[in-house]
Amino acid sequence: MARITLSNLAHSYFADPKGEADFALKQMDHVWEDGGAYALLGSSGCGKTTLLNIISGLVRPSQGRVLFGDRDVTDAATSDRNIAQVFQFPVVYDTMTVRDNLAFPLRNRGMDPAYVASRVAQIARMIGMEAELGRKARGLTADAKQKISLGRGMVREDVNAILFDEPLTVIDPHMKWELRTQLKSLHREFGHTMIYVTHDQTEALTFADRVVVMYDGRVVQTGTPQDLFDTPEHTFVGYFIGSPGMNLLEAAVEGNRATVAGVSLPLGAAYGTPRGHVQIGIRPEFVSLTAAEGLPVTIRRIEDVGRHRIVRADFNGTEINAVVEEGTTLSPDMTRLVFAPERIGVYADDWRVSPQGRQPGRAA
Repeated sequence: MARITLSNLAHSYFADPKGEADFALKQMDHVWEDGGAYALLGSSGCGKTTLLNIISGLVRPSQGRVLFGDRDVTDAATSDRNIAQVFQFPVVYDTMTVRDNLAFPLRNRGMDPAYVASRVAQIARMIGMEAELGRKARGLTADAKQKISLGRGMVREDVNAILFDEPLTVIDPHMKWELRTQLKSLHREFGHTMIYVTHDQTEALTFADRVVVMYDGRVVQTGTPQDLFDTPEHTFVGYFIGSPGMNLLEAAVEGNRATVAGVSLPLGAAYGTPRGHVQIGIRPEFVSLTAAEGLPVTIRRIEDVGRHRIVRADFNGTEINAVVEEGTTLSPDMTRLVFAPERIGVYADDWRVSPQGRQPGRAA
């Protein structure tokens, strides 16, 4: 296992990049602690897979270094990095049995046959394929083949890291939940450094101890799932995490008040006078409906999703969502929204502004 350090890293697929826009990965410094369970989360095209392939050695960065512990592996081949990687689509040997597919990485390293058999049986139980161990991989469903691929990636105990690139894309929803649970159990048992790439916030938040959120080639925030929900450092994090995501409204901020389209709203702290493109952000869970005060809105619809209802409202062409607990009384005259002041975030040029006018934070 290893601590993975990315130092002054950046990458462009252009031979002669002219500016920042030509870089798939903007300059970054980042550390993946030894034994951590990380999710690398972001929308398609944000640079997640490029970053994972740089860590694994499939791509050499245009600038910067990759270190495993104190060892510089920037120019080391994938085979010299002692990592396991599971790809989005299954990679299996069709002519081999399930047992032989799972055993291959261990036999290839000359492991003791008794240990190989024991470890294969353990992994087969984890992926739910004990009954298929004697079957050839050819003819199995894509779902089953991906489970084999996943198992083969996890069969070795001596790796520096296990890298997962959207590994559950072809897995059915019930099995996704089960395998994520098994991965967390495996991590607790063996302590591998795990980096799990996904665009699915549910996968990220249920798998990882810490989530690394990427946007436009940058790491914009790293934190626990609770950190990302409570204090999104970038508007993308607020929007991308949560269902529905954070509401964002254009605003002018002065001290402890925000003005939105002529309506003055109290803030939970003083923020000075932020410059640039200023917005306030509030999660739907902290928005309530009233009849007497707050932002005047038009209620478009109310969605009952079981444990709560989602109110979809319109404010001067901007959608605002509110989450209302089941059993809360709603009436037709409740056409104003009130925000919990202490839960309002202030953003300038998409980055969170700290109270008392300090500069917006930047994620490393």
